[in-house]
Amino acid sequence: MPQVRRSGRDKALQYLRETVLADPAVQGTFLSELELAERIGISRTPVREALLLLVADGLVELLPGRGAYVPPLSGRQIRELMELRGLIERHAATRALAAGAVPLPALRSALAEQAELAATGEDAGAFIDRDVRFHQALVDAAGSDLLARTYAGLRVRQRRLGIAALHRSAHRQQAVCQEHERIVTALADGDEPAALRAIDEHLELTLRVLLEA
Repeated sequence: MPQVRRSGRDKALQYLRETVLADPAVQGTFLSELELAERIGISRTPVREALLLLVADGLVELLPGRGAYVPPLSGRQIRELMELRGLIERHAATRALAAGAVPLPALRSALAEQAELAATGEDAGAFIDRDVRFHQALVDAAGSDLLARTYAGLRVRQRRLGIAALHRSAHRQQAVCQEHERIVTALADGDEPAALRAIDEHLELTLRVLLEA
C-alpha cells in the first residue's frame, strides 16, 4: 500500500502533542511559531493551524501581542483529570470483566516493556507511552467507541502529568510497575472489587506525587 503523506498541520499537531506539550518544563512558557516551524521542517502557517486546534482543546492559549502560551495545570485540574480517569477506568474494568473481554495479553505486554524501561529509569517518555497504552487497552476493552475516544482525548494531559510524576519521584517507575501488576492480577483473577481498588490506589498515588512535589 502506498504511504499516506501527512499534511504540515498534522505533523505540527503530532509534534506539539507528543513532544512539546509532554515536556513539563514547557508549562508556563510561550511557544515560538518560527522556532517550531524550523524544528519540524515546515512553514509557520501549518504550525499556526495546529496551535489553533490546541487552543480549542484548552491546551494552549493565544494571548494578543504575545503569542501561544502553555498554561500550567492547576491542582484542581490535576484532581479533575484523575477523577475522570478513575470513572472511565473503573467502568471499563467492570464492563470488560462482565463481558469476559479483559485484554490480558495487551496489558501484560505493556507492563513487561515498562518493567524493562524501569530497570534503567532513563527514558521517561517511552515509559509513559507504555503507560498510556496500558490504560487505553483497558478502556478499549469496554467495547464503547465513544468511551475509548473520550479517554484518548486525555492523552496529552495524561502524558504530561505522567512524565512530571516520574521527574518528581526517583522510584516512581518501579512503583508504577507494581501498581499495574496489582491491577493485572486482580483482572486476571476476575476479582472486580480488587481491580477497582487497585485502579483507585494507582491514580491516588500518582495524584499524591503530583500535588506534594
